[in-house]
Amino acid sequence: MPASNIFIAVAPGLFVFLWSTGFIGAKYGLPYAEPLTFLAVRMVFVVLILGTIALVTRARWPDGRESMHSVVAGSLVHGLYLGGVFTAISQGVPAGISALIPGLQPILTSTIANRWLGERVTKLQWFGLALGLLGVAMVLHDRSLIGAGSTLGWICSFLSLIGITLGTLYQKRYCGKIDWRSGNLVQYVAAGILFAIGAFSFETRAVVWSGEFVFALSWLVLVLSIGAIGLMYWLIRRTAATSFASLFYLVPSVTALMAFALFGERLDALSVAGMVVCAGGVFMVNRGAAAPAK
Repeated sequence: MPASNIFIAVAPGLFVFLWSTGFIGAKYGLPYAEPLTFLAVRMVFVVLILGTIALVTRARWPDGRESMHSVVAGSLVHGLYLGGVFTAISQGVPAGISALIPGLQPILTSTIANRWLGERVTKLQWFGLALGLLGVAMVLHDRSLIGAGSTLGWICSFLSLIGITLGTLYQKRYCGKIDWRSGNLVQYVAAGILFAIGAFSFETRAVVWSGEFVFALSWLVLVLSIGAIGLMYWLIRRTAATSFASLFYLVPSVTALMAFALFGERLDALSVAGMVVCAGGVFMVNRGAAAPAK
């Protein structure tokens, strides 16, 4: 099998794994910095690295209209989504639960894509989406975990859902032809400005540069902001919105498993069964994408 075909086959699973580690990295680093401060520092390093890559590789720079589209996409995907997730975790929402709310994205994405992007969602895909939603509920069903977060944390969790849903759809519709290096750079600059404004407005901006914080920051900068985001936009360009969004159903399961192993967050038999149900839902959504609508 050609290497390109192998990468195409493993890319969705790799994306799910990498994306899930973002919630773990946030939980590791947040004891040492407030959420918006943490994200502002992260964006500084991301912009420096990606800016160097764009200059060295002579990326095509977006024009005025493309830059505005990149600003909007970045404000949603990075600003609202990441800001919501990090604030939620800092407010006591467990890492697994913080992945649950954005994990509802496929339902919202399918409804919007069906109308906004003109994508036909088949009956089999709708069934798979419903099955995935059931699996997510099974994975994170414990009411004691839900009660761990504050009201602000839950509000921010739902804001993260809105951000990642609208951001990925906006990216697919308006940013597909923009060079990923320069386009992402504009997105990160826009998100970094938002985080800096928030940090100076609401936080003390104190950072404890411990080994754990440096490790979490390095992982989130290199693996998430450069690797996983680049892979996400590669997948968005090559798959239907509904099929790509269905991958987010697997993120809560993988995150919950990591959180159980690393932090002792509860994972019982019903949660394990939910992982299997989620996987079945994703399989049906992607199989339904190739099936004719009836």
